[in-house]
Amino acid sequence: MKKQGCEIEAKGINYYIKVPKRSHPLKIWSRDAEEDPNTNIATSIQCHGQANSSSSSSSSKLYGVRQVLKNVEFVARPREILAIVGPSGAGKSTLLEVLAGRLAPPSPPPLVLVNGRRVEKSEFRRMSGYVTQRDTLFPLLTVRETLLFSARLRVGCCGSGVGGRVEAVLQELGLDAVADVRVRDVSGAKRRVSIGVDLVHDPAVLLLDEPTSGLDSASALQVVEALRATAAARGRTVILSIHQPGFRIAKQFGSLLLLADGAALHRGSPDALLARLRSLGLALPLGVDVVEFAIDSIPSLQKHHHHHQLLQLSEKFDRCTLQHLFNDNNDCSPPSPSTTTTTTNRCNYANSRGREVGVLAHRFCKNVWRTRQLFTCRAAAMLVSGLALGSIFYGLRPDQVVERVGFFAFVLTFLLSSTTEALPIFLQEREIVMKETFGGAYRLSSYVLANSLVFVHFLLVIWLVLYTANSVVVCFSAAAPNFIVGNSVISGAMGSFFLFSGYFIAERAMPRCWVFMHYVSLFKYPFEAFLVNELGGRGRCVVVEGNGGGCVVRGEDVLRGEGLGEELRWRNVGAMVGFIVLYRFFAYLILWLRCRCAQNGGLSGQK
Repeated sequence: MKKQGCEIEAKGINYYIKVPKRSHPLKIWSRDAEEDPNTNIATSIQCHGQANSSSSSSSSKLYGVRQVLKNVEFVARPREILAIVGPSGAGKSTLLEVLAGRLAPPSPPPLVLVNGRRVEKSEFRRMSGYVTQRDTLFPLLTVRETLLFSARLRVGCCGSGVGGRVEAVLQELGLDAVADVRVRDVSGAKRRVSIGVDLVHDPAVLLLDEPTSGLDSASALQVVEALRATAAARGRTVILSIHQPGFRIAKQFGSLLLLADGAALHRGSPDALLARLRSLGLALPLGVDVVEFAIDSIPSLQKHHHHHQLLQLSEKFDRCTLQHLFNDNNDCSPPSPSTTTTTTNRCNYANSRGREVGVLAHRFCKNVWRTRQLFTCRAAAMLVSGLALGSIFYGLRPDQVVERVGFFAFVLTFLLSSTTEALPIFLQEREIVMKETFGGAYRLSSYVLANSLVFVHFLLVIWLVLYTANSVVVCFSAAAPNFIVGNSVISGAMGSFFLFSGYFIAERAMPRCWVFMHYVSLFKYPFEAFLVNELGGRGRCVVVEGNGGGCVVRGEDVLRGEGLGEELRWRNVGAMVGFIVLYRFFAYLILWLRCRCAQNGGLSGQK
């Protein structure tokens, strides 16, 4: 018995972007050097593209408005591939992101019908899978592990046939031979692995942005053939964008949507496109594919499309009456509640929160355990530094208090600064986390909790010191747009924290306006804990008068001179635990805001 499948019909898809009229040379906190200005401007754009009269004049001075999608309509049928084709800048990727719910179009929203029934964005997101142009995968996991973790998160840990479903996807996409190979070593099959990640939960609709980008002709054909096979076998509706397909790839498409400057110039089969070109007097040269020829003939198609629109508008006004206008206005009104399927934005997750944490922690452990270069480099750095410090500070006498304080200050600086090496790892994970949480695979709080638990046993010996710094790196990596900005900010923050730790200048000697930095410094609390642990205790003498003389200076006297005491030992420990919780919460909050902004169009997902 064949699966029924879903016929997707979309109407009235419009999208606008703000175009800056002048550059901002001091704007560095952007996603990357070539940030796309896609922004949700529903509050400043009316139904027919007119600016809202209540928008601020300052915003209009800084930004112009450009329409990227112009009333696009199409129909995608099950068991076939709808290919969105067109030149660069035609709006193909933007159309897919609007369909996937990653970009919020202006009001009124487009009408999306599934088998003739209107669905909301949240419902369509749950029944579909979206494969971005960029492969966001964990390079150290094998292909089978990648699909298995995705299935456990999307289908459920105890779901029936999780392993069987993974094996079926491996066979369906031709990944059997590389199932136990790490993702980083299967460069030619990464696109199929990315597709498999979004196939394991068996979506009714599959959206793909440039699935053949960066592939040779044979690999590209293999990917498209696999997509056609899975569409036919599972009754799946496949919608993909492609820049300029070869003739063998074009034969796999059931229908085409030709875009140019955001407008749909053709909707239908390749044969219908060829007939339309011939009707315009354009003869297809020998050896040239119809899609390639249509893209080259876009100026002629645009001229005919514009002329056809003018004729339709003229006919409409020729027979226009007050009754027609009244009926047209009624047609533009929102559908009644009886014909609209209402859904909540609340996502039904496949697992409980505890199971999500368990699966994510398992995946974290595999990734961390396989970063042997990071372990080797850190162990070598610790070993060399330990030998160097041991040779320098060997044989310190009890009365050499200054040297011991300097030793602790250096060790603390070395330990806290060495955690920045994890920044690129967290930045890479952030893209995967945003993609997975956007698709409803798991809760964002489960990721933050699993990430916190995994590093506890790896840093157990010097847990409080390194774990505090690790939490800071996680927080800044959630906020930083890229490695360069993140590394600069973390380095500056660590330097500032060390400056106000109390080692260079005591709190009582600091200007009053800078005292708050002393209390937010990551160095203050472990540094004071080191001193209390080293110099504290009853009767501990640090300076002795002569040989065998009496004690001149006790450890508690040194601590008292610095404003420290035994009671601060556990208070400092509590402060470090508080920093860990605080920065982990900030990391969760920033990631949550990023995911919400991505869903509302404020931040694009992958470009």
